[in-house]
Amino acid sequence: MTVSVANDMSIFSLVAGASLPVQLVLVVLILTSLFSWWYIFIKLATIKRAESSAEEFEAAFWAGGDLNKLFDSLGAGRRKTQGMASIFEAGFKEYVRHKQQSRMEVSDVMEGARRAMRAAYNRELDNLDAHLPFLASVGSVSPYIGLFGTVWGIMNAFRGLSNVAQATLSQVAPGIAEALVATAIGLFAAIPAVIAYNRFASSVDRLSVRYESFMEEFTNILQRKS
Repeated sequence: MTVSVANDMSIFSLVAGASLPVQLVLVVLILTSLFSWWYIFIKLATIKRAESSAEEFEAAFWAGGDLNKLFDSLGAGRRKTQGMASIFEAGFKEYVRHKQQSRMEVSDVMEGARRAMRAAYNRELDNLDAHLPFLASVGSVSPYIGLFGTVWGIMNAFRGLSNVAQATLSQVAPGIAEALVATAIGLFAAIPAVIAYNRFASSVDRLSVRYESFMEEFTNILQRKS
């Protein structure tokens, strides 16, 4: 009897014996969790690549070499520039283009370079922020979806007891356990998403400040060159 009760209380038995709405909730939560983990791995690679790229570019930029050679070296690469290198490339390209027009004022040249860098900066931030709203939504909504499954399961458990003359713990326990599985899966989906979102948002903020600082410093350098 003990073995039979233990088997009935296993996770797979509870999920298999759950009502259809609870099973649908569990499917939604499991799929949501899988998608969130997929995006977590994507963001880990994206942010790590952006940080490494920023460090490499800053080392090359502050080495004191010729900006024209640095710009040419970026253009000679087969891969599209990203991160800080993309901001530099956009700003320097616009600066050179405007400088070739002899009638333009220095202020107009600098303003054009700033606009180009700001546009590249916004594109880079959009790339870094991609999938973060999804993780935030998973972290905030998943517990409530799980709670919905729990409430539905408990309602079914008590509805089943209405036809029983004397309720016992063995009759109530499977329904309550089945309902609580939904809450557990909801937390399983939400907790990693919240942790990942907070970490990635902090990393994106640090990169954003780093990019903005570079734009200010690079603008000052271009202004001295003008």
